Amino acid sequence: MDALVFYFDSLSLFEWISGGILFLSFLIQLCFYLFIYKKPYTHQRKQQESSFSTDDLPGISVIVTSKNNSEELKKNLPFILEQDYPHFEVIVVNSGSTDETDMVLKAAELKYPHLYHTFVPEGADSINEKKLALTLGIKAAKYDLLLFTEDFCKPCTSRWITTFGLEFAKGYDIVLGFNRINISKKVSSRKFILYDNLIHHLKFLSMAVLQKPFMGIGRNLAYKKELFFANKGYSSILNIEGGDDDLYINRIAPGKVTNVLLSPDSLTEASGVNNFFIWRALKSKYLYTKQFYKGFSAHFFALDTFSKYLFYAALTGCMVLGIITPNYPLLACASLLFIIRYWTQLIIINRSSKLFDGVTYRINLILFDLFQPFNNMRFRRYANKRNNLRR
Repeated sequence: MDALVFYFDSLSLFEWISGGILFLSFLIQLCFYLFIYKKPYTHQRKQQESSFSTDDLPGISVIVTSKNNSEELKKNLPFILEQDYPHFEVIVVNSGSTDETDMVLKAAELKYPHLYHTFVPEGADSINEKKLALTLGIKAAKYDLLLFTEDFCKPCTSRWITTFGLEFAKGYDIVLGFNRINISKKVSSRKFILYDNLIHHLKFLSMAVLQKPFMGIGRNLAYKKELFFANKGYSSILNIEGGDDDLYINRIAPGKVTNVLLSPDSLTEASGVNNFFIWRALKSKYLYTKQFYKGFSAHFFALDTFSKYLFYAALTGCMVLGIITPNYPLLACASLLFIIRYWTQLIIINRSSKLFDGVTYRINLILFDLFQPFNNMRFRRYANKRNNLRR
């Protein structure tokens, strides 16, 4: 005991401050992983198959917009149209395409009677073209439940619509899903892109599980048509480019009964992300509209980023002090905290990854963890510059 008291008395003020910052940031990081990022995994483990008969499930309108992407549309549309669900329709809105999109849709309509297509008139405002296309699709929908995805996405199984139908039958207003990315192993940054996509989903899905939803992605989400008209469509975000999915959910989700779907049947898969530039365009869309999010939940993860870099900075300081001073107990404590955080992070991230794309992370997790916020900042600058040039 005397030796312990002597040790603490011998610590300098700088060592006390460095050690205190390290321990505080460690606790914050541990809370994020154990009580936030772990939520989707535990939520999926607790979910049970509903006893509803498929014949009693509500009708659903699936809405897809397409612009000059006829090849992807032709490839992915059959996966949507051939769903195993009793009452559904698929509405595709041709958003001013100049390629073969119209021919693809007319050919598909001959085979699938539950497919309907319409188009955005010429001269539509480019900033709100996607919102107009979705509005036309929503107004054309004959069912009260709307399920959205993109032309470059496909459901992972034939029970995709069923999983959403079961959630609406339970009384939910909004249902958010996961969209995984099918990316070639030849792409050098493949694992980082998948990690980035996973973390992005874990953030908003975790808060939705906690009934604090702040966004969703149009590649896999659903809500009731009455919400759209009750909120006067996209009127609240018409002056903002994009945001028809994430920003719109940010506006309408608070106070609504929201659920998260993470079963294998509920997933969609995005294709065509085969290089850095396509990924940047996909990612920067959300980084641009993020600055317009409202509510505490939308900005809560800034604390995660701040505490993460604070942890690494304090860790470096404590380890350098432990070696130079020398102060081996400080060095040992700093190393132990790093190992605990790393293993906690590794277990939770890998368990979550198994639910979706099956990628296993090891030591590269540390590099991805450090680099991702810098990459987001870089992409956000690109998105702001791009959108400013368009105005």
